Amino acid sequence: MDLIKDLFQFLKQRKKFWLFPVIFILLLLGFLIVFGGSSALAPFIYTLF
Repeated sequence: MDLIKDLFQFLKQRKKFWLFPVIFILLLLGFLIVFGGSSALAPFIYTLF
C-alpha cells in the first residue's frame, strides 16, 4: 500500500493530474484480466473485447 500512496503523492506534488485516468484504466484492465481468467464469467468478459 505504500507504493500506491507514494505514487499518488508524487502525482499530486508534480501536478501530473493527467496520469490519473491512465492509471485507472490500467488497473481496470488488469482487474478484468485477473477476474476473467479465473472465473466462470470469463466467456462473457471476453465477448466485450
